[in-house]
Amino acid sequence: MGKGLVPGSVLILLAGRFRGRRAVFLKQLESGLLLVTGPYAVNGVPLRRVNQRMCIATSAKVDLKAAKYEVTDAYFKRDAAKKSKKDEMFTAGKDKSEMSAEKKSGQKKMDEEVVKGMAPDMKGYLKARFSLSAKMYPHELKF
Repeated sequence: MGKGLVPGSVLILLAGRFRGRRAVFLKQLESGLLLVTGPYAVNGVPLRRVNQRMCIATSAKVDLKAAKYEVTDAYFKRDAAKKSKKDEMFTAGKDKSEMSAEKKSGQKKMDEEVVKGMAPDMKGYLKARFSLSAKMYPHELKF
């Protein structure tokens, strides 16, 4: 695990759909990936797995109050989608997979524990996106 990564650390995500967003580190999974959450209610980042190389640890910390997270890599496993033929590929009735009710309730339950001990200024910090502008050099920044 990277230096300065303890449960409750605030990370900046560098790649993927939520690049530039800040997220709270919860724990390291068996696969070596990091379990992070926005929390979703604060900045829209859901519970997700992140590669350690695709995030920057900041010095900011969130008190997790010894919260328990029984999430494993199996939680993120996708259902095996059936293979379609070429004719079916262009059909208009495509089914989008929605998040199950079980995962939605799990997201809310975990976010409650994280948001409970969070100060209003920390919520504002998590909502703000990270970006570089002119004359900002990453090697000179202190995270």
